[in-house]
Amino acid sequence: MTKATKLLTALPPPQRRRLMEVGREVSFAEDTRIFEAGGTADRFWVIRSGAVSLDQQVTSVQRVTVASLGSGDLLGWSWLFPPHRWDFGAVAFSPVRAYEFEAEPVLALCDEDPQLGMLLVRTVAEILAHRLEMTRGQLMEQYTVRRRGGGL
Repeated sequence: MTKATKLLTALPPPQRRRLMEVGREVSFAEDTRIFEAGGTADRFWVIRSGAVSLDQQVTSVQRVTVASLGSGDLLGWSWLFPPHRWDFGAVAFSPVRAYEFEAEPVLALCDEDPQLGMLLVRTVAEILAHRLEMTRGQLMEQYTVRRRGGGL
């Protein structure tokens, strides 16, 4: 498995500075629901400290954690792709400090600076590919455990 790409450190300093100009520092208390699946995806965050759980509602009362994110990780990518709706929910697993970026000014910045736009899209794609690979590995592990246990 390759090391996870971190959005801010993947950008060269000039592009990182430009992106940070439209960001702001935010914090979330432990157990705060940051967003809900199906809601409007109009921003993203880079976690500075703390942990966030991505979850999926599987029944009316049960949620399943699908990923855990920590320092340096990108939280939210649905802002970049239509229909701009969150695919998962997110909750602060511990107190979280993050940089928050609203989609509209970031997209305007990308229009002004096509190099930044390409680097941002490429980096988000690398992050998504890594997360997909991690999920595939987890699914294969679960399948193998079930097969050995005779569950399938």
